[in-house]
Amino acid sequence: MSTRRQRQVAELVHRELSLLLLHDVRDPRLEGVTITEVRVTPDLLLARIFYTLLDDDASVAGSQSGLERAGGFLRSQLAARVKLRLVPELEFMHDASAAYGQHIDELLDQIGRDDATQAAQAPDDQDTQEEPRT
Repeated sequence: MSTRRQRQVAELVHRELSLLLLHDVRDPRLEGVTITEVRVTPDLLLARIFYTLLDDDASVAGSQSGLERAGGFLRSQLAARVKLRLVPELEFMHDASAAYGQHIDELLDQIGRDDATQAAQAPDDQDTQEEPRT
């Protein structure tokens, strides 16, 4: 359970890091990186940054190393942009929930197509199997 202050700092870090990644970071490994969530520890000294990749072909390992390499730059730019006594350390973690959600959507679509195919075939089977009543 997070406090109001934790949520405020997390939202601030989320907004500013998103802008920094969009406008100021030049590393090609970070193209298509989107921050999905920021969680700040109760002491406000560590921010866990969850990110996902927009491009399916992008390498998670390459993006992770690019974020870790840019971590110092991002933290210093964050310190210049926000009014916090201490800027939290940044820890980057890949968020696989978007890919997992997409996989679930694909499975549900496949089930829907299979049901539609079975429904389309079912009336034909019933018509040929019925015997006339006398």
